[in-house]
Amino acid sequence: MSAAEDPRRLDLDDLRVRAFGERGGAVDDSIPELAEADPDLLGIALVTVDGATRASEQADVKISIQSAVKPFLFALALQDHGSDALDRLGIEPTGEAFDAIKLESGTGRPPNPMVNAGALLTAALVDGDDAEARSRRILAGLSAFAGRDLRVSERIAENEHLLGDRNHALAHLMRAEGTLEVGADDAVAVYARACAVLVDARDLAVMGATLAAGGRNPVTGADVVGAAVARDVISVMATCGVYDGSGRWMRRVGVPAKSSVSGAIVLAAPGVLGAAVVSPPLDAQGTSVRGHAVSAALSEELGLHAFGVPSH
Repeated sequence: MSAAEDPRRLDLDDLRVRAFGERGGAVDDSIPELAEADPDLLGIALVTVDGATRASEQADVKISIQSAVKPFLFALALQDHGSDALDRLGIEPTGEAFDAIKLESGTGRPPNPMVNAGALLTAALVDGDDAEARSRRILAGLSAFAGRDLRVSERIAENEHLLGDRNHALAHLMRAEGTLEVGADDAVAVYARACAVLVDARDLAVMGATLAAGGRNPVTGADVVGAAVARDVISVMATCGVYDGSGRWMRRVGVPAKSSVSGAIVLAAPGVLGAAVVSPPLDAQGTSVRGHAVSAALSEELGLHAFGVPSH
């Protein structure tokens, strides 16, 4: 069996060294903690659906999850509210920036769960009587996806809340449209805390593998969400997970993924594995430059492209 068929034979440290040739991109500076990130950080991890784990150097360096939390917020909202959550959200790609001040025409719904408007709404849909209870439910759910107890950086959460002007604008716009039923400030506070959860590449790979395994964590064996929920989340990751770069991503990489301004990318190859890359320098679409290159290499070397066809 070749490395293209067996992920456990892939040399992630060699892949990491090769990826350092990608020198483009810039570290996000929307909050001080992101601006302080090490531009030379590069961690890679993968977890198969049978629980086998591989990780490179720096795969245990902690970052804030940021937008990579969005698939998991969507999953928790679907788990808690089923078809009602789907009715409250669009699922179409936008071709616009992740924080565009825009809702669906005629419905007032967020265009999809992977942009900020959608994530604000999915975080508000998670079960809980108030903002504090929803935040507890989210942290517990993310911990179940990761297979260990995660924690929130209070400093990052505070800055996400205080400096997230566009998120406040989106929340107020959804309140005005009748889409968001909780208070705008509460919605932003819950989403800010979700973005401030600390993870590393290993955690994200387990989280992606849990989706890839139909909602069952392959490391702990716990059923985190239902198989239909995992399917729906991965479907939207494929079409919307890399924002206005999603088409180019699926052509080149061909694996459903979610990018993040902290430089994290989480991937879910259904029935095969979850993977994660953490590298802070970003391209114009807010996707890790080295992370994109590593993901393309993983896809090619492991034969993961969803639309790959045999050569004649």
